Amino acid sequence: MSRIGKMPVVIPAGVSVELQDGNTLSVKGPKGTLTRTLPQEIAIEVKDNEIIVTRPNDLKRIKALHGLTRSLIQNMVTGVHTGYQKVLEVNGVGYRAQKQGRKLVLSLGYSHPVEMEDPEGVESAVEGNKITISGINKEVVGQYAANIRMKRPPEPYKGKGIKYSDEIIRRKVGKTGK
Repeated sequence: MSRIGKMPVVIPAGVSVELQDGNTLSVKGPKGTLTRTLPQEIAIEVKDNEIIVTRPNDLKRIKALHGLTRSLIQNMVTGVHTGYQKVLEVNGVGYRAQKQGRKLVLSLGYSHPVEMEDPEGVESAVEGNKITISGINKEVVGQYAANIRMKRPPEPYKGKGIKYSDEIIRRKVGKTGK
């Protein structure tokens, strides 16, 4: 039995869950609404402030979808209740980030500034050398943070670049003289 899949998803106060036909789950909370169509093979049941995910048989594909479906539902419930947040740090001389409306403008040592538009449902804020990305959809927040980091990943010699605030950069020793 899936250790994650068999645990029920607890629905916190202020969050309403609606299951429509075709395994479409709609979760509404104080931060917003998320809707997702989940795999048909998995049975989803809403009972007294809990969502229970069950699987019909033990085929390999169904076993894989069991825990995944439960995690996706949990992420939706957490997103509309508390939201998600990623913090990035910009390190390096002359490297900086600034906001211009819905655009994030990064100066990363290239010949041109890198401009990135905030995706729908995601907000970014810049405070000093920190970029905070927040939203209700965990996938979109994580992907946008990864796209920003990809513009100038941290390098191992001086640690320059964009890194997650909790990321540890393994440093290397530079060249040695004769």
